[in-house]
Amino acid sequence: MIALLLALGSSLAYGCADFLGGLGARKAHVLRTVMIAAPASLVVELLLWPILGASFSAETLGWGAASGVASAAAFTLLYRTLAIGPMNVLSPVTALVSAMLPVGVGLVQGERLGAAGLVGLPLALAAVVLVSAGHGSGSVRPSRTALLLALGAGAAIALQLVFLHQAPSDSGVAPLIIGRAVSSAVTLGAAGLMFCRLGSERPAYAMSATAGVLDSVANLLFLLAARSGDLAVVAVITALYPAGTVLLARSVLAERIHRGQIVGLTAAAAAVGLLALA
Repeated sequence: MIALLLALGSSLAYGCADFLGGLGARKAHVLRTVMIAAPASLVVELLLWPILGASFSAETLGWGAASGVASAAAFTLLYRTLAIGPMNVLSPVTALVSAMLPVGVGLVQGERLGAAGLVGLPLALAAVVLVSAGHGSGSVRPSRTALLLALGAGAAIALQLVFLHQAPSDSGVAPLIIGRAVSSAVTLGAAGLMFCRLGSERPAYAMSATAGVLDSVANLLFLLAARSGDLAVVAVITALYPAGTVLLARSVLAERIHRGQIVGLTAAAAAVGLLALA
């Protein structure tokens, strides 16, 4: 039950962070947004160090650095994806992709899914197709580029979560600190190399920083949940985060969802629920 609640909290924080990050990336180049979000996230994790402790072993350094590289890719791809939109379609696609790899890793490591899980996995794939192909009056069909970015973002998020899970359970918040330090360095380095192409638009400082803080909270809750429960279950519960993004997108941006897309979102929710039961 503790792992379930932590995973749900992580899901909510991820959904809010993605929405704010996507909006921020619409106001300026995505790297300008990430340049603020990633360091803000690192500050939060450094503040948690005295409270939760940290152990910097060689194994922790390795897995933390790997998660940082994946995190930098996830930040950039996800915010660019959500900036293109529509959020209410691309966010669920990213979530389902991000859930598949951790489930596979959990199964390889000895976790077992029952009948519900065996139904949930193909249902999740079907939901990706339905959500991605939705089209009708009053709705916006995502472009091929946006869908590819969403798939890439989902894969990067999945790798980040898997790498964090592989870190020693007694390492405290060290994997998060190392990962965020690496992702911040990668982001700032990329921004430096592409400085002339970033444009002159000023980023949404408060919005981007808040997205980074929420992302840090989400990572922490996921790490605690994965340490106290099965990775396969925790990953799919965390993958519920598009619910928050979609609700915010509908209420703030007035994004509409076609009937076929609603079926896809319903199937996605059912798939995640079945995998959680498994």
